[in-house]
Amino acid sequence: MDYSLYPKNDVLCIDMRSFYASVEAVKRGLDPMKVMLAVVGDTSRPGSIVLAASPALKKKHGISNVSRFFELPNDPAIHIVQANMADYLHVSLQITRLLNSFAPKEAIHQYSVDEVWITVNGLEKLFGNRREIAVQIRDAILTDFGITSTIGIGDNKFLAKVVMDLHAKKIESGIAECTYEDVPNKLWPFSVEKIWGIGSRMKRNLHRLGITTLGQIAQFPLSHLKKHFGVMGEQLYWHAWGIDLSPVFGDFTKTTQESFGHGISLLRDYTKKEALTCILDLCEEACRRARTAKKAGRTIHLGIGYSSETGGGFSRSISIGTPTNITMEMHQVCVQLFNKFYDGYSKIRRVYVTLTNLTDDMDTQLDLFDERPKQKDIGYVMDTIRDRFGATAILRASSYTDAGIILDRSQKIGGHWAKSMEN
Repeated sequence: MDYSLYPKNDVLCIDMRSFYASVEAVKRGLDPMKVMLAVVGDTSRPGSIVLAASPALKKKHGISNVSRFFELPNDPAIHIVQANMADYLHVSLQITRLLNSFAPKEAIHQYSVDEVWITVNGLEKLFGNRREIAVQIRDAILTDFGITSTIGIGDNKFLAKVVMDLHAKKIESGIAECTYEDVPNKLWPFSVEKIWGIGSRMKRNLHRLGITTLGQIAQFPLSHLKKHFGVMGEQLYWHAWGIDLSPVFGDFTKTTQESFGHGISLLRDYTKKEALTCILDLCEEACRRARTAKKAGRTIHLGIGYSSETGGGFSRSISIGTPTNITMEMHQVCVQLFNKFYDGYSKIRRVYVTLTNLTDDMDTQLDLFDERPKQKDIGYVMDTIRDRFGATAILRASSYTDAGIILDRSQKIGGHWAKSMEN
């Protein structure tokens, strides 16, 4: 492979180790790397997921981020903490501001709350070479926040991310580097499922072709990969050679909104009547987001998952003649889909709705003889009130029933408590 044909940048991928658990440990004056601490999504529910486990807890008891609250051992040395998403977001923002002291904001790409790419091209005279910059960032994060980080260094974002996952997390310094030329030795021997971007389904498909390592992908004919996997096959091939042409500078926050949807995994089984209330709340949230973006949708999607006793569910959509962002119009369509495809007896545990096939709201045709203009105005007025006084300032009466979900969701971020229940 002639790597001289491809861009070579100085990219760092930074991951905060056991981020949620580390934040909680620091808040309590504990050492994040030595204390046994578990962050639980909802400590009032035995089945709630363990969102983060400290390294010591993982090592001693084998607890992972897919464990459940009830699986935690009865060990008095374990600190069990209610998730506090507002704190984690605050610390994440503070760390990003720290990174901004090393590089301009257009060189920082926030991948998740605890992981970020930063491009450090041309900063040698200020901070040294890219490895020296990585050491300074690692030390600054530890000094300012008490949090241990691992850093991958690569010629592009893919190499930085993968070398961090495969190597940096396993060495004492927490810093590993991979250039184009290092790819055969540092990446090719690893199993495909260990490579960022390859999930279980792709792993099975690759295994059917006799491909088990990244090196075997690199040696597989590109034309055959494209035949089997289309565009994904081509990406697999170039990634196997360490080539990634995704931008390393720019406004990474701008994305094209293709749909507005909301979903929820319910804390208990819902009846048909309760599910319809839940659907209304979800439609309210989806349409509010669409109105904020000045968009309306022509296709409405409803998904229902049944409880584990019966399993199954359905996922159906329908397109309407006039694009909408009116809550009751969307809800009416969802009710039609529900009545048509619900089996009539199963308890319901998951619900999601989506408004897609979007168009600009101003493109919507209004009939002078119907009530749609008034309904649209009501929606925008309700949005204004909520923007000014809070998401729960004005609600439909059904939202106050036991089946309503908006009041509960208003206290959460990403499905987890925004503030600790002990606060």
